[in-house]
Amino acid sequence: MLNIVKIGGNVIDDEPLLAQFLGDFSAVRGHKILVHGGGKLATKLCDALHIPTQMLDGRRVTDAETLKVVSMVYAGWINKSIVAQLYAQGCHAIGLSGADGNAIPAVRRNPVPVDYGFVGDIKPGQINASFIQSLLEQGLVPVFSAITHDAHGSLLNSNADSVASSLAIAMSYLTPTRLIYCFEKNGVLRDPSDENSAIPEITRELYEEYKADGAISGGMIPKVDSAFNAIAFGVKEVIIGHAKSLNKGGGTMIRK
Repeated sequence: MLNIVKIGGNVIDDEPLLAQFLGDFSAVRGHKILVHGGGKLATKLCDALHIPTQMLDGRRVTDAETLKVVSMVYAGWINKSIVAQLYAQGCHAIGLSGADGNAIPAVRRNPVPVDYGFVGDIKPGQINASFIQSLLEQGLVPVFSAITHDAHGSLLNSNADSVASSLAIAMSYLTPTRLIYCFEKNGVLRDPSDENSAIPEITRELYEEYKADGAISGGMIPKVDSAFNAIAFGVKEVIIGHAKSLNKGGGTMIRK
């Protein structure tokens, strides 16, 4: 089974935790793909360059100058640093953005009703799955940043969870695929203040119930929504769990 693993930005900001995770990821057997978020470095660089950071509903607005910074940081420093660390673990990684090999085309998000700037939404059917499969067959491990492109010459900043989910859907047409979201929590929590309250397996009905009573809220909602969407379009299973538990079980399972 192909494992597509997404690692969140909070883990990238924690060097010891990231190093442990990359060691665990290197030990995952078989074909695998890593998708990573961006961490806080882009915001720090924007501040240093006096580029205002604009947030709407918790999401970054990517204007033309911010696009330059996030592209340099996400597809450059972070991506290549991860690749270098994976090679130190004996993992034959290749760092990519969505523009490389036309791997992940995207469409700039409609500015109505909210203009997020150069932000890209992905259609799984447009992903170049055969190109990615050819890399896997050569024994390479693709490492994707969340920088995509519009096929008309512009880079776009996409949500890393959406990149991972779309990749999983696209690749599931070629091979059985598992999607794993790794971040700083132990899974989807029944009680957000209790790390020991991870829900072992969640159904659509249970999810709607927990959303209604406020147990699942905020940034967890789009993550779980993307998981159910992936399952609906052919992904075998989705696991949401802590970066430390990649090969140790645990977390929250979502499957048909």
